[in-house]
Amino acid sequence: MTEPEKLPRTFDRLAWSNLAAQSAEQIALAAAPIVAVLLLGAGEAETGLLQTALTLPFVLLAIPAGLMADRTSRRWLMAGSEALRAAALFATLGLIALGWLTLPLLAFLGFVAVCGTVVYSVAVPALVPSLVAPTMLPAANARLELARTVAFAAGPALGGLLVGWIGGSPAFGVAAALSVVAVVLLSGLREPARAVRPRRHPWQEIREGAGFVFHHPLLRPVFVTQFVFNTAWFVVLAVFVPYGVRRLGLSASGIGTILAMYGVGMVVGALAATRVMRRLSFGTVIGLGPVTGFVASAVIALTTVLPTPLLAGLGFFLLGAGPILWVISTTTLRQSVTPPRLLGRVSAINVLAYAARPIGAGIGALIGGLWGAEACLYAAVAGFALQMLVILLSQAVGLARQPEMAAE
Repeated sequence: MTEPEKLPRTFDRLAWSNLAAQSAEQIALAAAPIVAVLLLGAGEAETGLLQTALTLPFVLLAIPAGLMADRTSRRWLMAGSEALRAAALFATLGLIALGWLTLPLLAFLGFVAVCGTVVYSVAVPALVPSLVAPTMLPAANARLELARTVAFAAGPALGGLLVGWIGGSPAFGVAAALSVVAVVLLSGLREPARAVRPRRHPWQEIREGAGFVFHHPLLRPVFVTQFVFNTAWFVVLAVFVPYGVRRLGLSASGIGTILAMYGVGMVVGALAATRVMRRLSFGTVIGLGPVTGFVASAVIALTTVLPTPLLAGLGFFLLGAGPILWVISTTTLRQSVTPPRLLGRVSAINVLAYAARPIGAGIGALIGGLWGAEACLYAAVAGFALQMLVILLSQAVGLARQPEMAAE
């Protein structure tokens, strides 16, 4: 009996760097609004603008980051972006210590730090195929997603606790230190050399990456599904807190528990991903996430008839567990069918699907304001049904196994 393949040590450095970087991001994102309110006296409007500044880089920088990832060393690009985040966090730390921090400065430095996050997030999936064998891509992606989900689940709580226990400055200091750890780990990573290609006008290269995604019979429905999913998901998030308090009778801690079930589901799904992908066909795993998302949205909407927190908790758990299998399987699909020279730009197009989140939040606010939270939950079910149909009608769910790696 042959022993199962193991991920190479070079990938281990990337995985630990990813855990440090993701943790730094989540701690800083949690600490920023808390510091804005407690230290700078920000109100709802100011914190809303702060959150906008912290999400804009995903829309503005994803495509340029993908272009850079295809033109330069991905390892050094990631190290540089993480160093940029560390510098922004240390600057925030220094301004707090000197008493010079203002809300505009906090928003600006937060924007700079998230720029580092975007570049790192685009470059990671582009780098992985050069570090591991094609058969190990699902296991590698599962490990990276596990680190992300652990940071996603624990980072906000840890950031809040750090601010509460030791103040805003040390919280940013911890985040900055983690970014430095990520840089050190990346500096020792061995990245295989890539062929030097003649550079063309950036617009031509961007069009090439976008054209590859939107004309590919497997990647196009994946992008559409992800965009609709993000829209519907944020329709739910836009109204769930007031809905949970008013309709389900939840306290602040109860709301926190329900929302935490999403993170728990993500961790459980990431832990089970490798075994699930060994037992089911590749296309079945791709379809599993959108189907689970639809079931989860229906379970949450069912609370309008049976107002129990148990149903809400189950719905959020399913929204974490199923779609994380989608992330791992579709990342593997993208890495398999995309020529290496295009991986950065194709990864950037994928990140652009996050632009649907503010759209979903806006739809939720509009529907909620006109017809109430219950109407939002029903609208979200319709959105989740649409994304499920898009992927189930595509060629992707018919894949028996992971596709062969694309050549240049």
